[in-house]
Amino acid sequence: MKKVTIEAFTPTEIKVEQLGNNEARISVWPFESGYGVTLAHPLRRLLYSSTVGFAPTGVKIEGVEHEFDSMRGMLEDVTIFIVNLKNLRYKLKNNAKREVVHYEFEGPLEISGKDLNNDLVEIVNPDAYLATINEDAKLSFDLIIEKGIGYVPSENIKEEIENGFIALDAFFTPVKKAVYDIQNVLVEDNPDYEKIVMTVTTDGQISPLEAFQSSVSAMYKQLGIFDKILEVDSSSSISASTNKGEHAKLFESVDNLNLSVRSLNCLKKSGIELIGELALMSEPELKEIKNLGKRSLDEMKDVMKAIGYAFDGSFEGNKEAIRKKIAEFKKGK
Repeated sequence: MKKVTIEAFTPTEIKVEQLGNNEARISVWPFESGYGVTLAHPLRRLLYSSTVGFAPTGVKIEGVEHEFDSMRGMLEDVTIFIVNLKNLRYKLKNNAKREVVHYEFEGPLEISGKDLNNDLVEIVNPDAYLATINEDAKLSFDLIIEKGIGYVPSENIKEEIENGFIALDAFFTPVKKAVYDIQNVLVEDNPDYEKIVMTVTTDGQISPLEAFQSSVSAMYKQLGIFDKILEVDSSSSISASTNKGEHAKLFESVDNLNLSVRSLNCLKKSGIELIGELALMSEPELKEIKNLGKRSLDEMKDVMKAIGYAFDGSFEGNKEAIRKKIAEFKKGK
């Protein structure tokens, strides 16, 4: 039964379920009737349009003048080769925003995504096919890879890239699918409250939880302009969201660390399922994990340091609060 109130009900519950390496379900409730779609729809649009990803924006192939050309010794026409390049999903290393990467291959060879991995770039779909060259062929090309959001057509790129490069349509967004469902939930004796259930799938460049946090952050920033004039009192909610977003990676599976099988088995046998459980440990605690050898220890230290969680006492955040959230998250799973 609807009661007289002076402000809308503030949601109190959130649950994150990891459905796979690149898929998660985020549930938030309870919302006042009608509020669910009001928030879910713009968040879905922001997931597609404002999530940062990486894409090739230009390619220069030795012996090729334009995208409708052909190359001796390569099975694919240049047009198909470019389509295959765009189907690869990239991640620049060292926090780079733009790199020009040179590749050179000699046949006979079937080239796939893993062959493009190097010190500057990682291909997150390494088994994706690129091209086949025969025994007397040589494929040499330079690829411009950039960080960006949304979709940018090649017409908008060609004037900004170096001479000799073919401009490419850039599909930056790492979000493959974002869908939501609005469900009714009972609060006290009122069945008309709503729950947002949003499922997010990414291509592996970032995790679904990071993508969702990015869309929430984008919404806050867009609405923040009103605070300059209207002095909206939203500081507490923004602060809480930002704090959670900073440590979103802690709620991902340890599978996402790409550790060796031996190291991963040691963690899981000890009941460690989330990156956060590992990040909250000290080095002495880490050494106490059963059957964890020096090589595995060093591997974990290097991997965790690379993502910003070194075992050196520099962890920033309320550890007890994060431990509680991790326990709730595992219970929810």
